Amino acid sequence: MQKDLFLFTPPFTQLNTPYPATAYIKGFLNTKNIDSYQMDLGIEVILELFSSIGMRKVFEDARDKNSILSDNSQRIYALKDHYIRPLDNIISFLQGHNDTFARQICTDNFLPQASRFDQIDDLEWAFGNMGIQDKAKHLATLYLEDLSDFIVDCVDDHFGFSRYAERLGMSANSFDELYEELQQPLSYIDEITVSILEKKLQETQPKLVVMSIPFPGNLYSGLRSCQFIKKHFPKTKIAMGGGFPNTELRSLKDARVFEFVDFICLDDGELPLELVADYVLHHPLKPLQDLELKRTFILEDEQVTYKNNSKKGDYKQLQVGTPDYADLLLDQYISVIEVANPMHSLWSDGRWNKLTMAHGCYWGKCTFCDISLDYISLYEPIAATILVDRMEQLIAQTGEQGFHFVDEAAPPALMRAVALEILKRKLTVTWWTNIRFEKNFTQDLCHLLKASGCIAVSGGLEVASDRLLKLIDKGVTVEQVAQVTRSFTAAGIMVHTYLMYGYPTQTIQETVDSLEMTRQLFQLGVIQSGFWHQFALTAHSPVGMNTQDYGITPHLKEISFANNDVQFTDSTGIDHSIFSDGLKKSLFNFMHGIGFDMSLQEWFDFEIPQTTITPYYIEDCLNTDSFRSIKSNSKVIYLGNLPLIGRFSKTKKGKEVLYLDLVFHDKSSSFQIELPEDQGNWLLDHLELWQPGHKLTTFSQIKTSYESQFETLEPFWYSEEMEILRENGLLVL
Repeated sequence: MQKDLFLFTPPFTQLNTPYPATAYIKGFLNTKNIDSYQMDLGIEVILELFSSIGMRKVFEDARDKNSILSDNSQRIYALKDHYIRPLDNIISFLQGHNDTFARQICTDNFLPQASRFDQIDDLEWAFGNMGIQDKAKHLATLYLEDLSDFIVDCVDDHFGFSRYAERLGMSANSFDELYEELQQPLSYIDEITVSILEKKLQETQPKLVVMSIPFPGNLYSGLRSCQFIKKHFPKTKIAMGGGFPNTELRSLKDARVFEFVDFICLDDGELPLELVADYVLHHPLKPLQDLELKRTFILEDEQVTYKNNSKKGDYKQLQVGTPDYADLLLDQYISVIEVANPMHSLWSDGRWNKLTMAHGCYWGKCTFCDISLDYISLYEPIAATILVDRMEQLIAQTGEQGFHFVDEAAPPALMRAVALEILKRKLTVTWWTNIRFEKNFTQDLCHLLKASGCIAVSGGLEVASDRLLKLIDKGVTVEQVAQVTRSFTAAGIMVHTYLMYGYPTQTIQETVDSLEMTRQLFQLGVIQSGFWHQFALTAHSPVGMNTQDYGITPHLKEISFANNDVQFTDSTGIDHSIFSDGLKKSLFNFMHGIGFDMSLQEWFDFEIPQTTITPYYIEDCLNTDSFRSIKSNSKVIYLGNLPLIGRFSKTKKGKEVLYLDLVFHDKSSSFQIELPEDQGNWLLDHLELWQPGHKLTTFSQIKTSYESQFETLEPFWYSEEMEILRENGLLVL
């Protein structure tokens, strides 16, 4: 099974689905006929660690170290046999096998319980009347988290299910601490990692190893892996890319990093990797100074050198191929339910095929965002037909019909085109993505997205304050967010919103008012999920590059390694971190439909000012949604079924008039409308043409057609009969 390239993601990212970077790269390499193998090292380490054999070794390691520290760890150690015995069956259940085991998991006293189960009395309150499968997944997750706590306490304090030694990689302006840690003996988890890696490298014998580092929590383990490769496979070259180097390593100076890797590629990886692969596979003796590379760091004459001398242009998105999930253990990922947050369950429960609708962000203005970097600033959408082609290819390869579009912000027009293409091809898929809450998401568009399989969207409300939204250059107002989220909710699409506190110049009053806005949005049911995070200053954002314009003073350090998060002092002098617990506690309650009548003061253990937001502010925003006239180029779509037709006559002014009785059936109910025969026949002829799969019809074309036979269209279009159709699948987009 010898391969030219070996692609891997080091521990740890998600448990339920592979991080897509290597699948994207493998798909591109296929278009160039470059042979490659990929693996998600993280899931393989997890599966070995959380097995009866692996966990027995963990307990032995803890005993040998005599390192049982806390009361909680002592309890877990005392119950070690009860933790080990069901472990293989628990993992199998979380992989989607043996559904009947859920009933056993949910029985009292089956699973051993340590500190993670302290909140078990709140289970019914937090999750409501959840199904037995979800309840079992949650209990099994708590059981695994107990074991994780034991590992952290007694075996390896770097461990985390979705990150490893994250602290060492975050904002590490200097490489010193990480380098020192890499000189220490291998930890127990390091040993598992390199053991699995060695077997795969022996099988594949690659000439080039390509490592994706998406997050700081992958960096330590990635460099450990590279350290092992350098020692035991010294002829193999190593290239690194991914989200972490793209954002953090743009100012790299420390030559010691190249003890672990040979190339560090930035931004879109296709062309940089192709040029590196061409050198390694076909011209390995060529002097480094003669190489033509794209956005790539190398070590040249003991100095870190950035080479961007290739004249080749980057590939367009239609040229990069369909992501390829071959080689990955797709049936062995673990679905977990950690917290009672509906959007977080999408992240951790179930496996999703990952795709991107558009490269970059079509808005590209938010001042807290790294909009100076190519992965955001270079916007390039992909044609809907190509996207749905790729969806069909992935369904055929993986057997999974769920898709997470991982866009910075999916464009509404492209979402509409994708939805229509899905409906045209009669695909049954489930999908979700990230958006901006912009006015183009009308209620009709949201109904179309729902019909195509969209189940959820996430978007940034950030600070629910119009002053700060303007300062952020978000391009939305609170009123607009309220109206758009109502449209999604009315269509049956779940809405998750990202919330921010501590933005530069934000006052305490604005934080309190933002919380009140959030309370009202949840109380009115227009958003269902949310998450508060404190503003972080990044070096590549407009705020980071123009700190004087935002009233903050950055605490700059000499950069020789990572450069992204920047510590700063706000001119307001406010310590925004004191709001963290109260904001998160209130949000948790709001998501479960309680706490709306409580004073905002009750969420905090220090004095806060009264909100200045009126109690019905969001309700008033929703009531100001004004009538919008239909544009002549608007498209008309009909999502319903064609009716059963009956005929009858009415006598009007002594004259018999023929009518059509149109009975429409949908999946849960039926309705009927009555129209004069000539109007009814006109409508019947057009309803079929308005269904997905036909050429899109504009409102102008409909108006011309109708008025060629009858009088002005508008009285008919806004009649009671047509309003009934508008409520049942007749959309104007």
